[in-house]
Amino acid sequence: MSHIDRVILVVLDSVGIGELPDAAEYGDQGSDTLGNICQRVDLAVPALQSLGLGNIRPLRGVPPTPAPLASFGRMAEASPGKDSVTGHWEIAGVVLDRPFPTFPHGFPREVIDRFEREIGRGTLGNEVASGTEIIERLGDAHVASGKPIVYTSADSVFQIAAHEQVVPVPELYRMCEAAYRLVVDGLGVGRVIARPFVGPSGAYSRTPNRHDYAMPSPQPTLLDLLSDAGVPVIAIGKIADLFAGRGITRKLPTPSDDAGVDAVVAAMREEPEGFIFANLVDFDTQYGHRNQVRGYADNLERFDRRLPEIMSLLRDDDVLVITADHGNDPTTPSTDHSREYVPVLAVCGRGPTRADLGTRDTFADLGQTVAEIFGVGPLPHGTSFLKGVCL
Repeated sequence: MSHIDRVILVVLDSVGIGELPDAAEYGDQGSDTLGNICQRVDLAVPALQSLGLGNIRPLRGVPPTPAPLASFGRMAEASPGKDSVTGHWEIAGVVLDRPFPTFPHGFPREVIDRFEREIGRGTLGNEVASGTEIIERLGDAHVASGKPIVYTSADSVFQIAAHEQVVPVPELYRMCEAAYRLVVDGLGVGRVIARPFVGPSGAYSRTPNRHDYAMPSPQPTLLDLLSDAGVPVIAIGKIADLFAGRGITRKLPTPSDDAGVDAVVAAMREEPEGFIFANLVDFDTQYGHRNQVRGYADNLERFDRRLPEIMSLLRDDDVLVITADHGNDPTTPSTDHSREYVPVLAVCGRGPTRADLGTRDTFADLGQTVAEIFGVGPLPHGTSFLKGVCL
């Protein structure tokens, strides 16, 4: 469809909209990120409401609008798992048939021993933990000993936390590269994540120098097909990390969601065509994993206040899509991701279509839609909903 020259896709990381039918298999029964937040907080998101967020399903305080500006629906995750890599890969057309391995009791001792030999020092932790909690608990021991803190979660991740004044960031990145060879190449783990922090004892805080080292997709993704066809792919936030830098024309790392929106706005002003793909991660890292309900709601409202800036830059040949990659309900005891549907709001720059996209069987429907727009498909998975967006 040559009349569409640009697609802007914004992933609100972890903003799920209700548990999937198999949520109990993941221990996530009752998880409902948006729904439960709305039950606890008087959420004010008029811009998202105008697009049709409340038309997807009942949300307290976010009623449906009779004339939404976007086509609206929700998507189920077909791949097993509930992590960011799996979610983003599925958005890009890759549906996994098995989950990445997880380590609920920590990594095998022989793996940790090899890692310690590689980096020339011991480690602390090697357990399932919340990142902020384990830094608070083991931070002093780390500062005193110089041993990095290793931990994992319900996701397939090997995370390494270190104080920037004890282990300089470049050295921490080298440690992550060593871990990548051992656990990603060796065990099939989805990601290694550098988690630098700063501050004095009792007031440690993580810095924006996080870096994700993700396994490359085993199959070509939408990004590969677009870049091979000469379509510019602009990766904002952690998108480049999640796709191991593959299929990307230009990457714009961002330290915060507000900076992420700034980058989206700048890219829309600078890039006349192509695929602008952004991830806003603070919903997940700053609020979901920390069970901060009010903070999560505040971040939704901050994004909502910025959304009109994005909308004002839409052209007749643009499509804007807002979605998520999994859930992370801050109202539940768990601090991990949750197995949820994700919302999808799609605006055709030529004007509102107000179509109900229903419940999609896979996130790959979104990738198939983008592939159809740019004429690089079909992808092996998914069904395009383009006709429901641009009638």
